[in-house]
Amino acid sequence: MSWLNRTHRKVGRPDKRADGDGRADRHTVFHQGRDIDSVHGICVLGRRVIASAGDKVLVFHDDDGDLASDRTEVLFSGIGGVQHDHGIHSFVFGPDGRLYFNFGNEGRQLKDREGRLVVDVAGNEVSAARKPYQEGMVFRCRLDGSEVETLGWNFRNNWELAVDSFGTIWQSDNDDDGNQGTRINYVMEFGNYGYKDEHTGAAWGQPRTNIEAEIPRRHWHLNDPGVVPNLLQTGQGSPTGICVYEGALFPDRYRGQVIHCDAGPSVCRAYVTRRDGAGYAAEIVDVLRGVRDNWYRPSDVVVAPDGSLFVGDWYDPGVGGHNQQEVDKGRIFRVAPPGGRYVSPRHDFSTAAGAAAALASPNPATWFMAWEALGGQGPAAVTEVMRLWNTKGDDRLRARAAWFLGSVAGQADTIVDLAAGETNPDLRIVALRLARAQKLDVLRLVRRLAEDPDAGVRRECAIALRGIAPPDAAEPWATLALQHDGQDRWYLEALGIGAAGKWDACLDAYLARLGDKLMTDAGKDVVWRSRGTKTPGLLARIIKDASTPEAAKPKYMRSFDFLAKGPEKDAALQELITLD
Repeated sequence: MSWLNRTHRKVGRPDKRADGDGRADRHTVFHQGRDIDSVHGICVLGRRVIASAGDKVLVFHDDDGDLASDRTEVLFSGIGGVQHDHGIHSFVFGPDGRLYFNFGNEGRQLKDREGRLVVDVAGNEVSAARKPYQEGMVFRCRLDGSEVETLGWNFRNNWELAVDSFGTIWQSDNDDDGNQGTRINYVMEFGNYGYKDEHTGAAWGQPRTNIEAEIPRRHWHLNDPGVVPNLLQTGQGSPTGICVYEGALFPDRYRGQVIHCDAGPSVCRAYVTRRDGAGYAAEIVDVLRGVRDNWYRPSDVVVAPDGSLFVGDWYDPGVGGHNQQEVDKGRIFRVAPPGGRYVSPRHDFSTAAGAAAALASPNPATWFMAWEALGGQGPAAVTEVMRLWNTKGDDRLRARAAWFLGSVAGQADTIVDLAAGETNPDLRIVALRLARAQKLDVLRLVRRLAEDPDAGVRRECAIALRGIAPPDAAEPWATLALQHDGQDRWYLEALGIGAAGKWDACLDAYLARLGDKLMTDAGKDVVWRSRGTKTPGLLARIIKDASTPEAAKPKYMRSFDFLAKGPEKDAALQELITLD
């Protein structure tokens, strides 16, 4: 357990349990100082600790292993939201060996350690200036802070995120308080998540064409083309920490599921997900609810090395707004099935076999240590991790093995080819994500999987086309678009992400193969989401067509608001104005 805290307490800071009785036996101070005032996230990676505090992300290094920081470096700087819970949040280690993190809508920008505005892999400045990013954002980068990718934007207060072994990202987002709009997101990479108007930045309450009837949906612009849907909307709340449970101690229904804290209603929950087309649906199952004491304010949840859960509780009568009333107390709960003591498994990281065994740990800090140790053990590591890949039964562990083999061990081509042929669609998705991460021949793989029976795999194919030039991307994109069923919003938004920057080529290829199906639900959907030169004329045809109900016409009119100015748009609107 690691702690960073400035407040003095005579009893010291709990740090380590030596005898397993659930009580702290000794304490150490790892770091203390004003540089970690209002720290909003801690990520422990071996002998380094990443702290998200104020306007910076700091890395504390324990060079000699004495549980005290020896030096500090700045990873990122210039972040807005100092002393604000909508600023920078915690980092997590992903299965691909990279760091994932986010900030809320007060974060505004990301600068490097020298104070220069970060330019991400897509070539965009990481700034909330609608070019194209705005409001809260989600990021991925290397351990040294390089190769920043902006994975999602237009959130309000996305507090922490979690990444599962397949590389799928989950997080929560808080509404403008009091609007019953707290949400849980599956973060489809490179998506816009709708807190503000995509083009104008207008707030959700501003009048607009085809405005949503219900405030919780209106809050996220869910009727607008180009907005990724929500996994769940959970009503009133103050969502905080999140993780994915990939241990074996809990019953089956919790395994592989998102575990999340919401301090407002005093509850830690599981979101039991299932595949739903190209996205997901979920049901809520309570894990730890504050029934007897509503001062219980769960702020974070992590998976312990033995597979139990630690839930942090800041303990206060209120939530947020710098209105802390209880300054002396805070609690950490361990949640586990009845019976048995807490015993942290011991791992031998000095051998390839021992480190490979630790790769299966449900605890992210242990998982990182395994990854790091295996990276220095050469061919022996490849042998041991390949053994994990070849052991059927636990596809999450096999996914971890695939990520290591492809990212560190020089086996990317081999493992991508193998994973693409697996029966579990989540492993085929890993193949696509790994191919992108390692800059392999993504187009070849997309062509191989473009008619996959699983909509989630095809979704990932569409996203993979985002970085591929128009001449090559258009035909596989059309193949994917022709499989849209007219119902799956997740799939439709993935198509939009894949066609970004090349809509004319993609739309031309699609229309050439569509035949007489433009006026089907699927054909209308693709046009509604499109941003091509031909889109205005096609929208006008749909609005005028007898098959389009009067009640549906505002939906297609709203789409005009997201199209660039030009003669095609002017002509289409003039045509509609002159209708009898």
